[in-house]
Amino acid sequence: MHKADEKRYENGMVYRRCGRSGLKLPIVSLGLWHNFGSIDDFENQKRMIFKAFDLGITHFDLANNYGPVPGSAEENFGRILNQEMKHYRDEMIISTKAGYVMWEGPYGDKGSRKYLTASLDQSLKRMKLDYVDIFYHHRPDDETPLEETMDTISDLIHQGKALYAGISNYKSEKAKEAAEILKRNRTPLLINQFRYNMFDKWSEDDGLLETLEKAGSGSITFSPLAQGLLSDKYLNGIPENSRASRNFFLKKDSITEEKIEKIRKLNKIAKERGQTLSQMALCWNLRSGGLTSVLIGAHTPEQIEENVKIVDKLAFSSDELDAIEGILGGK
Repeated sequence: MHKADEKRYENGMVYRRCGRSGLKLPIVSLGLWHNFGSIDDFENQKRMIFKAFDLGITHFDLANNYGPVPGSAEENFGRILNQEMKHYRDEMIISTKAGYVMWEGPYGDKGSRKYLTASLDQSLKRMKLDYVDIFYHHRPDDETPLEETMDTISDLIHQGKALYAGISNYKSEKAKEAAEILKRNRTPLLINQFRYNMFDKWSEDDGLLETLEKAGSGSITFSPLAQGLLSDKYLNGIPENSRASRNFFLKKDSITEEKIEKIRKLNKIAKERGQTLSQMALCWNLRSGGLTSVLIGAHTPEQIEENVKIVDKLAFSSDELDAIEGILGGK
């Protein structure tokens, strides 16, 4: 059994209230999208979970299809939790999602009552849990009435299978509709999870944070490092074994010389701040105080430790923010 660091809540981790709920989340949350599947080193997975928790990361974010193979991230996390950390369950926020393809046939995808109910039951079995803290609909589904999807999440909460309702990849208008339905069902929208980073700022034009604030919802971003672009990995081209070289969601042809030059300039500002580019990019996500948390991915415990160091230098000067915007705007 893992014995957690007795000073895990004294090491500087910041916790922000999630919308108008009673729940607080750490500003850095750990996502298990990559590196926690059946093809990955299980002992390294354990070390990463232990390190995250010891550093005050209490929120662990999963989905039914995380792996590979789909479902294996939940299985591995469940093994670690039940074998090593069961006595810390009440200190953890465990979230999962359903909305992408999980099994064959018409009932293994999207947002129907059939799919969401079956998916959450499967997730609970894989993790050997009685409930998850947050259950998300993973993406909007234009084929299913939004009322059916949100009503199902509400029903699952009323059944005790989840504590809070979440949505992911919802833009402003759809998020507002979802929040209104959930509020009528007495299961307020806790949080919206969406992509956001220096190179992908669609949510600013969409007014998403303002919509969520009006709805009383919190927010959490994924891909804050733009799939690793906002790090020192690509300062000198595309390295072997990087996500771009392996044709993940980051494509080689998207890494232009113009973008590399912006990364180099951003890296210079980060160095002047006494941070790595990755650390500065995470701080930039959190700069306004309106965002609840950022999701990090990791492949080593040391990487998690480096990311958590952002708690020591979250603030930006107005000159720094102006310089960053000038670079991103191409000025």
